[in-house]
Amino acid sequence: MCKEVQLDRCDTASIVNAYDNSLLYTDHVLAATIDLLRSNAARLDTAMLYMSDHGESLGEHGMYLHGVPYAMAPSEQTHVPMVLWFSDGMQRSSGISADCLRQQSGQPVSQDNLFHSVIGLMGVRTAVYQPQLDIFRRCRPAAVAVQSKSTELRID
Repeated sequence: MCKEVQLDRCDTASIVNAYDNSLLYTDHVLAATIDLLRSNAARLDTAMLYMSDHGESLGEHGMYLHGVPYAMAPSEQTHVPMVLWFSDGMQRSSGISADCLRQQSGQPVSQDNLFHSVIGLMGVRTAVYQPQLDIFRRCRPAAVAVQSKSTELRID
């Protein structure tokens, strides 16, 4: 275990182990969240979308942690995970095809998609919504999107 503030003084195995442990804990929290949502799925249409805000460098190219300007950042810092879980009820009420989402799962998305996807999923109508950034749009029939209960939201 490395207790140094400067990670370049730590051995690679200690850094990778600490990072792996943080991923295991994140997996635990996500699984517990899905269990909670699943346990309420009989009375609520539930969903979870998780997207990390950044990746981490673990010593590749002599870089550690994150925060390098995007134009210079290595892929370890810019490629992040996204996890999506929908209850059966949410799939039905939203009209979103799980098969369609699976087919798209290899397509790159970014944090730019997050806001527009959640707003679209929830049926919120606002002038700032950009449908081309909504990852669910292609997997939801147009008729369902029009029929969904929507709320007007002003974001200036």
